[in-house]
Formats: sequence, C-alpha cells, structure tokens
Amino acid sequence: MIHIDDLHKRFVVPGTGALKRKGRREVQAVHGVNLHAGNGRITGLLGANGAGKTTTLRMLAGLFPPDAGRISVDDIDVLQQPRAALARMGILGDAHGLYPRLTARENIVYFGRLQGMDEDAASSRAESLSQLLDMKAILDRRADGFSQGERMKTALARALVHDPANIVLDEPTNGLDVLATRGLREALRWLRSPEGGGKCIVFSTHIMQEVELLCDEVVVISHGKSVARGSVPELLDMAGATRFEDAFVTLAFPAQQEAA
Repeated sequence: MIHIDDLHKRFVVPGTGALKRKGRREVQAVHGVNLHAGNGRITGLLGANGAGKTTTLRMLAGLFPPDAGRISVDDIDVLQQPRAALARMGILGDAHGLYPRLTARENIVYFGRLQGMDEDAASSRAESLSQLLDMKAILDRRADGFSQGERMKTALARALVHDPANIVLDEPTNGLDVLATRGLREALRWLRSPEGGGKCIVFSTHIMQEVELLCDEVVVISHGKSVARGSVPELLDMAGATRFEDAFVTLAFPAQQEAA
C-alpha cells in the first residue's frame, strides 16, 4: 500500500527573461496531492506535462523531502525510515540509467546485490524476470546499443529483482513502440494478479489509452494538485462525459472548459 497525504513542494529557481535581473523565483511544483493505492490494484497518476507527477514520485522515492504532507509505504513513513520504505518498493524512474558496459543480466544482478540478495538468488531472479518480460534474447547482451524498449525491460527487471510489494513507474511507456507497450501492459496486469503477488502498482502518465486499459483507479492531477479520483467509469460520470479524454480535460482544466 502507498499513501500520499496533502503533499506540498516548492522550489527556488533562477529567474528567466524579464525576471532574470530580479534573481531567483519560487515555483510551487506540488500543492495538495493525495493518493491512496491498494494492493492488487493499478493506480494511475494522470496529468499533463508539468502537472507535478514526477515531482510527486521523486518524493515518494525519497529523493528529496516534501515541504508538507506525509508519505507512507506499507505503513512505513518515508521521511522517518527511508531505507525501510525503499526496500518495499521497486522504482522505475524517468531516466533508466543502465550501466552500458554490463549485460542486462549483470545490471539486474548488481541491483539485487545492492538490495542484499546473494548472487545465486539474484541470478535466478534475473532468469525468471527475463521470462516474464520477454527478454531472454537480450539477457546476456551488453546494454550499450539497447533500444528504448530493451532499456525499459532491463530497468524494470532491475526494479523488480528483490520482489517488492510496491511498484512505482514514472511515464513507463514514453518512447516505446506498440509491441513493447503491449508487453509492459501484460506484465503489469500479471504482477497485479494474485498469481503475480498482488502487487500495489502506481504509475504516472499523460496517455489516456494507458489509463483506460490498465487502471483500477485514477488520480487526476492538475497544476500540482489532485483534483479528482475514481475509476474510469466514475470519472466519466463525474465529468458528464462519454469519452475519457473529454472527462480528463473537464476535470483537470475546468476554467478552460468554461471559457470554451
């Protein structure tokens, strides 16, 4: 389970354009995000580019603290016990960061060792994940020269090597072709199922189709704030729409809809 309650984050950045002479300025990246993701469910964090999705997930990953709010993973406070919380998560960030001179297997095993696994257990896990993610053909190839889809599969296997109860994915389908996207979708469905461990899966996206095909619940985020929450049918009903894209625009940008 992952719980995010009333999260806020402000950054101070250099001024640009006419503001450059005035020095730094404050940007409120997140101001009131709430998300409650249960086990055996896929929860989507849906928002336009710049809505605050990545900032929210980076705070969940413990990369920097929020200014206010609470984040917990399986009732472990991320701020108070970051290592314990991280051990309960497998995180696929927006930058995959593979070691290009290592093979896919070596990348996976190395991260297993960092998670406290012995080499034999990590190698065995790499084999089983290569079957789940259809990456047998690349398992013993060096990562240098991998396609976007091959990098994503390797990075996901690396995130799953320690069999975490919670999986966090930031824009996982960016740059993937149709086959790679379908493969990822099937893997996530299996991981959510009882046979796959009933994982709690949270992923951010701006792609409507992914949300419609995958998510049990959706949190709509706009301008750094969560503005709606529910299943796809519930959000359609909330917005009075028949197309999910229309529902998203109505819920995320009500002022623009009124002006139109």
